[in-house]
Amino acid sequence: MIDHPTSPTSTAECSDQPRIAVIIPCYNDGALAAEAVATVRAPDVEVVVVNDGSTDKDTRRVLDDLAGPGVTIVHQDNAGLAAARMAGVRATTAPYIYNLDADDLAAPGALQAMADRLDAEPEAAVCYGDYLEFGDSELTRVVPPTIDPYRLAYTNEYPVTALFRRSALEAGGGWRPVGAGYEDWGLWMTLAERGCHGVHAGPDVLTFQKRLHGERMLAGAKADHPARYDALRRQHPDLFAKLAAHRRASDLSPLRKLLYPIVYGGRRRFRFEGRVKAWLDRTGIWTLRR
Repeated sequence: MIDHPTSPTSTAECSDQPRIAVIIPCYNDGALAAEAVATVRAPDVEVVVVNDGSTDKDTRRVLDDLAGPGVTIVHQDNAGLAAARMAGVRATTAPYIYNLDADDLAAPGALQAMADRLDAEPEAAVCYGDYLEFGDSELTRVVPPTIDPYRLAYTNEYPVTALFRRSALEAGGGWRPVGAGYEDWGLWMTLAERGCHGVHAGPDVLTFQKRLHGERMLAGAKADHPARYDALRRQHPDLFAKLAAHRRASDLSPLRKLLYPIVYGGRRRFRFEGRVKAWLDRTGIWTLRR
C-alpha cells in the first residue's frame, strides 16, 4: 500500500516555484534523515523525504514530525533506492534535483552555488564537486573535473550526490535498479553514454558530506560485484562499444589507462581491498589530490 501525504505548506508559497528539489530516501534512518533535512532547508528549496518501507517505529515518528512547510513525506512499500529516489522526483516540480542519502549532509551554501552554475551553463546536465567523508575516518574526495566515459566504464569516481537538471535526469531515465550501491554508478554511465556535459563546482568547493559508519548497503554489493557490473554493461551497451574512443579522449595518465581495466572492471572484489584502498587514500598514492 502506498501512501502519499501532502505537506501542509509548500515552498512554492515563498516564490512562484521552488528552484531546487531535494530528494532524501530513508529506510530506518529517521534521526539521521532529520539531520540531513536541516542542512537543506531554504526558501527556494522543496524537500521530499521518501520513507522506503521503514520497519522502525521511531523512524516513522521522526519523519511525520518533519512534515511541514517545505518538507513533504512520501510513504511507500520498500522498493529500493532507485525507486525511492524516482518517487521523490515525481513528487517535486523544481527544475534542479539534488539527491541526498539520509545519512549524509549537504555542505553549507552548496545547493544555491551549484544552481547558479547550472543557470550560467544551460547546456550542462549536472553540477557536482568534491566532498568530505567523515565518521569512521575523514578524507576529502576530489572528483574528476569532467565526465569521463572511460573512467566510468571501470569504476565510479563521481559522487553519489549532485545537482541534476530535471530535464536531463528525466531524459536519461533517472536512477534505475541495478543492485544496492550501484544505482549512482549507473546514472553516471547514462550521462556519459548520452554525451552529457557536467560542470564541476570548483576547486576546494565541497558539495556534501558523506557519513562513514560501517559498510552498510555496500557489504553485500562487494560480494556480488561481478553480477552487478555485468548488469551495468547490459544497461549501457553504447558506452562499452566505444571504449577505444573513450580511452583516447580520457584525461587519465597512460599508466592509469592501462591499470583501470586490471584494477577495476568486473573482477571479483575481496574484503582486504578495503584496507589497501584506505591506506592508498591516506598516502595520496591513488586518490586524486588538489
